[in-house]
Amino acid sequence: MSIIRRDPRAEWIARNRLHPLHGQLPTTAETRWMGPNGVLRKNPHAVGFIGPNGLKRIDRSGAQQAGSGRRLAATETVQLPLHVIARPAHFICVVPDMVGGRLSSHDRDLLGLARQLAGSEGAVLAVVFGEHKETAFDTAGVDRLLWLDGNEFQGYAPEQRLQALAAVERQFAPRHWLLPDSRTGGGELGRRLAAVLGERPATRVWQVRDERCIGRAGAGLQDLHRPLARLILAAAECADPVGESRHQALPVLLDHEVARCLPRIEDLGPVAVDPAVIPMAEAEFILSGGNGVTDWPLFHQAAKALGATEGASRVAVDDGHMPRERQVGATGTWVTARVYLAVGISGAVQHLQGIGACDKVVAINTNPGCDMIKRADLAVIGDSAAILRALVERVAAWRQDGKRDAA
Repeated sequence: MSIIRRDPRAEWIARNRLHPLHGQLPTTAETRWMGPNGVLRKNPHAVGFIGPNGLKRIDRSGAQQAGSGRRLAATETVQLPLHVIARPAHFICVVPDMVGGRLSSHDRDLLGLARQLAGSEGAVLAVVFGEHKETAFDTAGVDRLLWLDGNEFQGYAPEQRLQALAAVERQFAPRHWLLPDSRTGGGELGRRLAAVLGERPATRVWQVRDERCIGRAGAGLQDLHRPLARLILAAAECADPVGESRHQALPVLLDHEVARCLPRIEDLGPVAVDPAVIPMAEAEFILSGGNGVTDWPLFHQAAKALGATEGASRVAVDDGHMPRERQVGATGTWVTARVYLAVGISGAVQHLQGIGACDKVVAINTNPGCDMIKRADLAVIGDSAAILRALVERVAAWRQDGKRDAA
């Protein structure tokens, strides 16, 4: 009988993608092997695997990257199962913030909570105001979509939006109203809606279970339990977002036109703010530099041209290129930017933890196998100085064309 020898150290290095010798191991990982007790072992992450609902799970062994740092394209497109509610027994109404015209991570968490409350017979109704750029309402858990795109709903118009939500209340009679308890509009609109409906809202809710709401209290140090409210203002990460099903997102209309109200507040548009004075934790667009940045004056020029808040890795801060308050990561500042542009950052574990809540990550690096490239939604391989210089030129040309068209 042949004896199977194991190398525990090699197996440990194969599981640890950050080990210096990880890239020197054979790229083809074993999927089956005999254990020390004669039991046939299986590594479900070696070549990736399909989950129970048709989603391809993340391969953390590094085998799919094949040493190149690029995600291999799937051989076929996975079609998510379609969840159809032909005749909803009730509605769960969600009013997302839609910052920038797209669903934020907070909005998706809110839709995940709505999906839980809707159950198998209820439908999630999303009410969207103004222009939007979102194309993934179906995979976010929306069964019915009410889009109100009139000019009267643009900008800061809480009174006009309340008129529309009152019409939704009369027509659909939702079992629950869900709004994000945020500073970008949902918190204020939800409290105004509570006054109109005569409901006592459950605020800062971070969990709903057993017909009870659990919200934050005492400066976030205590939990406040109360019965499940009809109007819920939920915090971020209140539930897992919908990710393994596809919904109809059927458009619906109001039976009657929303009455126009005379605004008592005139919206003069957003006020320009210097990105350099925005706190890192509140910035929506961050340009972050690391050890791979060779031209720091060009980096600062690019941040000014893009209107981005500057950030840095710990290595760049330790080298004196950026102040300590601009350090991003678990040992610096945890950021929740909508767009995080990392230039010359390899992606240490602490840095990746600090950007875990960012919606979109763009990486510029010369090493296609670094962890930041693997984490990024969009990766650009090349010299950071050349790419930033070209980016500044493109932005300047775009703004010049805009001024010419306005003239």
